[in-house]
Amino acid sequence: MLSRLEKAQQKWGGSHTVIDKWLAERQELLVQYCNMAGNSHNAKHDKALPEPATIQQFCQLLMDYLSAGHFEIYDDIVKQCESRGPESLELAQSLYPQISATTDVALDFNDSYAEVKGDDLMENFDNDLSALGEALSTRFELEDELIHNLYTNHT
Repeated sequence: MLSRLEKAQQKWGGSHTVIDKWLAERQELLVQYCNMAGNSHNAKHDKALPEPATIQQFCQLLMDYLSAGHFEIYDDIVKQCESRGPESLELAQSLYPQISATTDVALDFNDSYAEVKGDDLMENFDNDLSALGEALSTRFELEDELIHNLYTNHT
């Protein structure tokens, strides 16, 4: 996921302020995800999971990223696509439900772990974190299609 992000930043960086900000937020989210996944992987041997504060901070960042997409960026992209023709609008409209499905996975993760305390049992954390990682990977691919459309048709 990080290498795909670097390619996206190289390809589209500097072309649109909204895209730059969004990709920077994605990078921060991915770095924290990788840190948590690394801690969780090491936890199998130590029987310890990431600190609750780390998980809570990640959940907040995740919610910020999701909100930016749904309430700022997607709406702007759809508006720009509407003015560029039916193909661009059709693409945006076909990708949005798929992106929304990944949002559901992320919201489930947040609901399960945003309020976690140190003494909470988190026996499903590894599986939930893995499912979230798969959903984020799918989401980033779909978002990249939107960015590519915006970049090639609207800049």
